[in-house]
Amino acid sequence: MNAEPLMPENFIEVVLPGEVEPEGLEIRHGAVPVAGPGEVVIRMEATGVSFAEQQMRRGRYFDQPAFPFVPGYDMVGTVTAVGEGVDPTLAGTRVAALLKVGGWSSHVRVDAADVVPVPEGIGAAEAETLVVNGITAWQMLHRKARVRAGGTILVHGANGGVGSVLVQLALAAGMKVIGTASTRHHDTLRDQGIVPIDYRTDNLTARVRELAPAGVDAVFDHVGGRGIVDSWRLVAPGGTLVSYGSASTRDDEGSKQWPILKLLGRVWLWNALPNGRRAYLFNIWAGRALAKNRFRTRLRADLAQVFAALQRGDVTARIAAQLPLTRAAEALRLAESGTVAGKVVLHP
Repeated sequence: MNAEPLMPENFIEVVLPGEVEPEGLEIRHGAVPVAGPGEVVIRMEATGVSFAEQQMRRGRYFDQPAFPFVPGYDMVGTVTAVGEGVDPTLAGTRVAALLKVGGWSSHVRVDAADVVPVPEGIGAAEAETLVVNGITAWQMLHRKARVRAGGTILVHGANGGVGSVLVQLALAAGMKVIGTASTRHHDTLRDQGIVPIDYRTDNLTARVRELAPAGVDAVFDHVGGRGIVDSWRLVAPGGTLVSYGSASTRDDEGSKQWPILKLLGRVWLWNALPNGRRAYLFNIWAGRALAKNRFRTRLRADLAQVFAALQRGDVTARIAAQLPLTRAAEALRLAESGTVAGKVVLHP
């Protein structure tokens, strides 16, 4: 076990009451939850601000729950209580959990089958940066695109939460990486061995064609919108496009499902064409309702691979800032500013 001494039980959570500015978040106090059968209670040590929470506060995340709710896509913490039927030795263990919502809380109750032990020597904040971002990056790269060593990939937002993990995993696997980012991040990307492209001023398509005349083996696109067509055109025969978001429509009005439905339509059409290329709209939760045990097995295996990559030094935990949970509004503002690299982490 790699637990820290248990802290006094004092429950606090951050609630998103509706479509509000970050300062509209509400802080509430209450009773620490009790573990039911098959459940554990985790004392949060680190949670984070991902793109999902930024979308949720605008009411733009495609399958978010009804307001009010507690945001927090993932978290890391120590198990403080176990319910009936749960291995009692799990108490006192540091674990990670993928939640979608609920992580911005001092204590979280989850199914014991959904927690993943954090290896010795990995801090809570380090581990937190690699839960949703790491699983997403690993599964897109190794379960969807399956690019071999020596292949070339294009990663949009190579300095972002998912992108920064994905490029490191790709480099460790022997791939060549082209990454889009604003110019202030280019030196850092070059130091890693990535070829940077300024998505604001460069002719993206022409520049990629200079570097990979026949196209790239995979494109990872979180931007969506009209640019997804260019991403598809840059995929070489036999290659793969993995779309995993629609950041370009973040501030659009109207149906929050429409951008995703448009992406689904394009993916369906492209895969129906006899062109030797594949397209995926990646969602980390896909298939969970129909095959929960398989989902859990893959999640545990893939996160274990990401943690192992961190321990080997193949991946670095990118912590942009650490703030207490009570300053969640400030953390959300910072994450939305586009001025930081890595993940903004919240702690108790």
